[in-house]
Amino acid sequence: MSFQILRATLMLTVIAITGCASILNDKTQSVNVVTSNGKEVEVNIDGMPFKAPGVATFKRAKADKVVTTKDPKCNQTTMAPSTVDNVFFINLISGGVFGSTTDYATEKMWKYQDSVIVSCRD
Repeated sequence: MSFQILRATLMLTVIAITGCASILNDKTQSVNVVTSNGKEVEVNIDGMPFKAPGVATFKRAKADKVVTTKDPKCNQTTMAPSTVDNVFFINLISGGVFGSTTDYATEKMWKYQDSVIVSCRD
């Protein structure tokens, strides 16, 4: 009987310390980066060049992403705010402090909007 209790305790501990967002979310998120006029523009995301429109890979983090361009017809800076993913709150309720701490430490609890629109004029 002691072995069964030890086994059950071990299983519950593993479940409690594993975060839902850490399991369900990848380290990165695909984000559609488009321009308001639909034209192709060279942008930088965290210093990396990228052609919009297209799907960019954002590394999940607490920090907002900054999309910049030197195109004179477009806003020079567009922010992509980081928010807490709803999966984190499910874990907070079911997994408690240990699971939510795991989600925070891995930064998988953060998400970005599905699309970022760089404002440009024709």
